[in-house]
Amino acid sequence: MTIAPTNPFVRTTPTETEARGFALYVGIDEETAKAAGTSLGAVVAALRSTLDQIAPGLAAESFAAVALASKGTGGRNVDVVRTALADPRALSKLLEKNEDDAAKGIVIDVRRHKVFIDGTNAELTYKEFALLQLLVENEGKTISRDELIQKLWGDVHDTAVFGRTIDVHIRRLRAKIKGYEDIVRTIRGSGYRFDAHPDVLIEGI
Repeated sequence: MTIAPTNPFVRTTPTETEARGFALYVGIDEETAKAAGTSLGAVVAALRSTLDQIAPGLAAESFAAVALASKGTGGRNVDVVRTALADPRALSKLLEKNEDDAAKGIVIDVRRHKVFIDGTNAELTYKEFALLQLLVENEGKTISRDELIQKLWGDVHDTAVFGRTIDVHIRRLRAKIKGYEDIVRTIRGSGYRFDAHPDVLIEGI
């Protein structure tokens, strides 16, 4: 059960709680304040004066804190202030954003033999994953078609046929990791190579 607010700007509160005050986040930097012919200190003083006009003595129950951020921090001033001063809703949104960002990229899970693209299973076949794993385990080293054939299919007589099979598997692998296909490089005349990539996370290796 909740108590209906008398002011449309006041959110309803559970019956077991009571409002003890509020936080007003003001997004204004010193340069903006100076351009407006004032300062952060003057703004705070004016707000406290207004409080005392509304209810004498109310200013004594107020507290002002300046939110500091690294120079060049992007975003709206008020959002930076809310985050810097640990506003719960702002921190919750920041956590959600970080979780979303963490899901971006490619995760190669060697233990589970799975690859996730931006959080979605790429559904690689056994051979496709084995091919990618072999390249990953030899990061920065070019693996020839013959070596790939030997390690993935064993001794075969017609290496030319299996060489084309490798090319087909590479094409299918790249199609399934679209957007990150450049992690599997073709070294013309030599074979294939996996190169480290900032958006690639390898687990279990």
